[in-house]
Amino acid sequence: MHTHSDFAVSSVVERRRPRLLVADDHRIVAEGIKHLLEDEFELLDIVVDGQALADAIDRCKPDLVISDINMPGRNGLDVLKQIRAAGGSVPFIFLTMHAEPALAASAMSAGANGYVLKYSAGEDLLTAVNQVLRGGTYVTPSLGARFVSGQLYEFNSLTAKQREVLRLVGRGLRSKQIAGDLGISVRTVEAHKYTMMQILSVHSTLELVRRSEELGLLF
Repeated sequence: MHTHSDFAVSSVVERRRPRLLVADDHRIVAEGIKHLLEDEFELLDIVVDGQALADAIDRCKPDLVISDINMPGRNGLDVLKQIRAAGGSVPFIFLTMHAEPALAASAMSAGANGYVLKYSAGEDLLTAVNQVLRGGTYVTPSLGARFVSGQLYEFNSLTAKQREVLRLVGRGLRSKQIAGDLGISVRTVEAHKYTMMQILSVHSTLELVRRSEELGLLF
């Protein structure tokens, strides 16, 4: 016969298993994540799109979220930004195919705690989960080497004016219109665009807009 204290001890032990929520629309990937983590963690749910992720975070109150970036409907980065804007602090790890330093920078500056590439998952993801649950951050080592190169430092250090220029470029304004709106010279606008194209490794204004949209930089 169990005493009341037996149940109390049992429930405390169960609560010690961190509760994870997974979002990925690729079933094989989701199943792989499940097999990798289910022995050590409690998997609350596996959802397949951004809206379902936002709803599940509200409903389940997980200890940590593992999410893809590209999903049907809203992407994972949009969900993270919404959560952070509302004051939510649930730790967030992105598990993605995208190995671009600029996208990793965008994710981390938006409030992500980890960024793991799918091709290097496995032990990498386990390490990331444990590190983030301890209050740290984690970036896949192969990508982390590119962080050190300075590209991410430059990207995160875009001036307020450069960000304004990028926003207006994204709205389809020409350099002369942007110059008029911001009270700067056309030459200065072009200089800002050139700097951002260098950082994002693109070669035209059209590519700059497309790249910025992919990275979630245009709001």
